[in-house]
Amino acid sequence: MELVGSPLTATYAHPRSTPTKFLPAISTMASSYKNRFPYYPLPQSFSLPWMPSAYYKAAAMNPTLAPFSKSSQGLTPSKMLPFVSNRTNLFTWYTPDDWYRSNLTNYKESEASRHNAEHLRVDTSRMIQDKYQQTKKTQLESTKNLGERVNDIEFWRSELCRELDEMMGETNALTDMKKRLERALAETEAPLQVAQECLLHREKRMGIDLVHDNVEKQLFTEVDVIRSCQERMQQCLDKAKAQLASNRVAQHELERDLVNKQAAHRIDDKCRHLRNTSDGISYYRGVERVDATISVPESWARFTDDNILCSQSERVASAKLRDNIENLLVVTANEMWRQFNEVNVAFTNRIAETADAKSKIQTHLAKTLQEIFQIEMNIEAIRKAIRDKGPPLKVAQTRLDERTRRPNMELCRDTAQLCLVNEVHEIDEMIQSLQQRLRDAEDTLQMLVRAKSVLEHDLAVKANSLFIDQEKCMGMRKTFPSTVRLVGYV
Repeated sequence: MELVGSPLTATYAHPRSTPTKFLPAISTMASSYKNRFPYYPLPQSFSLPWMPSAYYKAAAMNPTLAPFSKSSQGLTPSKMLPFVSNRTNLFTWYTPDDWYRSNLTNYKESEASRHNAEHLRVDTSRMIQDKYQQTKKTQLESTKNLGERVNDIEFWRSELCRELDEMMGETNALTDMKKRLERALAETEAPLQVAQECLLHREKRMGIDLVHDNVEKQLFTEVDVIRSCQERMQQCLDKAKAQLASNRVAQHELERDLVNKQAAHRIDDKCRHLRNTSDGISYYRGVERVDATISVPESWARFTDDNILCSQSERVASAKLRDNIENLLVVTANEMWRQFNEVNVAFTNRIAETADAKSKIQTHLAKTLQEIFQIEMNIEAIRKAIRDKGPPLKVAQTRLDERTRRPNMELCRDTAQLCLVNEVHEIDEMIQSLQQRLRDAEDTLQMLVRAKSVLEHDLAVKANSLFIDQEKCMGMRKTFPSTVRLVGYV
């Protein structure tokens, strides 16, 4: 017979008998596995069958070894496969012994729980009676300590309020002084810009007038003085900002301490007036185990005292800084005014020198122009003389050329021939001497023209320098911030 099976339930080729509703007894199944597998608690994935309905399907079957199919008819029992039970494929969780032991254990635990409960009730009644008086005494002592604590908080709160008022007044005074210093520092920008623009304009001078004169030295000095004043002002301004920050830090510490004192006063005063019949009381389990304290009475008082001392020291430093700023404003204003006047005096002197040089150049230029006119007339006369020598030279050379056509022995070097040759040489020498004189005159004219050009250029240079110093520079230096503005009042 051929056997075809599934993982847990067997399927046979011959027809099955009609299934019954019979399930084998638990004891029978247990006896099948007793002493074969030790007890181990198995997870759910291993304790259940792979197919949930496998158990019931296997139990509902009533297998038999009798042949039911036509294919099995005629076979002897020795040739048929023996029947194998499906019970070996099933697992159980516990044995009956485990079941009885579990029940006994539950009984014992129940009895122990009842005994402990009775003991707890007796101890609780006795503890309530014993602790009543102790609780009342402790509560009265706590109320007294809270009252003393409220008095201490009120004292330090008044000290903090007084110091906070003084610190706020000092901070406001230093803020006003800082604003004065900022206005004074801003007023120095205009004089510095004027001095720098004067230096920039004077760089546009031309030629020899680009001289490092006293005006330029005084302008550089003025720039250095103003920048030095600005640096000192900026340093004091940085110190004022740092001091204001320190004042605000001290003030913030005072305010925070004061707020904390007020909150602590409100909380402790509320706690002092709490009674067993007060509204709003509740259980806060575990709060007694939370130690949120960060100070003791000595460190608590020292903390507030240190805040007050720090505030006082910052107030002293702030007042000293205000005096230093006041003195600095007066000193810097005087220094800038003094240097401004020195620069103006140097400009006035330099303008007078340039104007005098310009006047002298104009005089020399007029004389040079007159001489140029004279030399040009002389050159024209020389050129006319050279041109006048042309016809006589042509006549002499023409005569000599004509005489070369004389025939044969008539080509005689006679007196006329010699005279004509001497005449040509004489005229050539005169023309060469006149041309030499013409070249000398032209060279002289070139020198005069060059001198004229130099004088004209120098005159333009002086005129440009006068325009820069007198119009541009002195035009910008007509105004200067007043002392009141330089000290920051306006």
